[in-house]
Amino acid sequence: MTRSGVVMAGATVGLLLAGAWADYPELVTLGFAGLGALVTAVAWLFVRPQLTAGREVRPRRVFEGSAARGLLTATNVGRRRSPPLLATETVGGHCITVPIPALVGGQSLQVGYPLPTERRGRYVIPPLVLSQSDPLRLLHRRRALGAGLVLHVYPRVHPLAMVTAGGPRDAEGPTASSAPPGGVAFHSLREYLLGDDWRLIHWGATARTGTLMARHLVVPDEPRQLVVLDTSAAPYTATMFEDAVRVAASFCVAAEQAGLPAQLRTTGDATGGVQWPDGEWGRDLSATLEFLSVVDSGGVDRGLAALLDTVRDVISADHGVALVVVTGRVDAGQAELLTLVRPRFLSVSLAQLVTAEPASTARPPGVLAVAAPTSAKFAVSWNRLVLR
Repeated sequence: MTRSGVVMAGATVGLLLAGAWADYPELVTLGFAGLGALVTAVAWLFVRPQLTAGREVRPRRVFEGSAARGLLTATNVGRRRSPPLLATETVGGHCITVPIPALVGGQSLQVGYPLPTERRGRYVIPPLVLSQSDPLRLLHRRRALGAGLVLHVYPRVHPLAMVTAGGPRDAEGPTASSAPPGGVAFHSLREYLLGDDWRLIHWGATARTGTLMARHLVVPDEPRQLVVLDTSAAPYTATMFEDAVRVAASFCVAAEQAGLPAQLRTTGDATGGVQWPDGEWGRDLSATLEFLSVVDSGGVDRGLAALLDTVRDVISADHGVALVVVTGRVDAGQAELLTLVRPRFLSVSLAQLVTAEPASTARPPGVLAVAAPTSAKFAVSWNRLVLR
């Protein structure tokens, strides 16, 4: 029963009682009129419209601030005309009401409506709710249709130039099975495949195994991008953490566009925020962005004090890795830590999201440090510094 229905029911009871007590026929007549309106509302809702509704989200993965739309398809599968209805969609606490006009039997209607994408996150959209009401809006009935949907809103990204310092340090250096083929470094022997250069055939191994074997040559020591996001709460003020997440996402996207294997880790988990299969460096950018859409700051997190534990396996592997640390304000001890690990990487970059002037922020020796109050201003300052 709606608020109007409650008022109507109370007035009906009051009029009937007052008319009977005062022997006032006119009040009793008004009371019966209200009772008739309530009975009519019940009869109106007694017949449920034979309406089916389905909806989808296009696209299901968008960047923060980009357009995402819901598409509702309603069909009257009955023979009688359906009454006007209201469909309610709930996304991240926002209620979106979509009116569905009256449909004749067999008629279908498609309605599109925008979805909120102002904030990153993983939004679980519950089933659609259809609301039916009588003409006087005294009663209404709701029913849920369809299944739940999921909308991923990735952090906003900015174009970033990649640091070109470093690169393959040895043409015959360390290799990995995930390294791209076609290089000059010998990694292992494998069976000969149709189309392989016959000059790669290893005749000695072929004679020993009885199977045609070939040398597997790869590009050695491929440069890699490691992005470490500081997820502790102490370095950030106000909404700075949101900007830090955008900067981390921007570096991951830039590495993907440059064709560099990348990995994202957080200080809150020494084994890495995103785990790639078998511990290898991966290129699954969507998994990284999905993680960044839900990552949060706070909790039990040592911040940059856990940096050595976070990158220890990379240092021990001695691969050509470019390190990017995304954080807020950096103190003297943390700056000294970055200087300490600098010789073990091709390059070390420090992205600071701070409200103070860049001149007052930490600039560890040998570290490419850029500070800015927002992710957009960081991208401008970073590209100006790297591309000059």
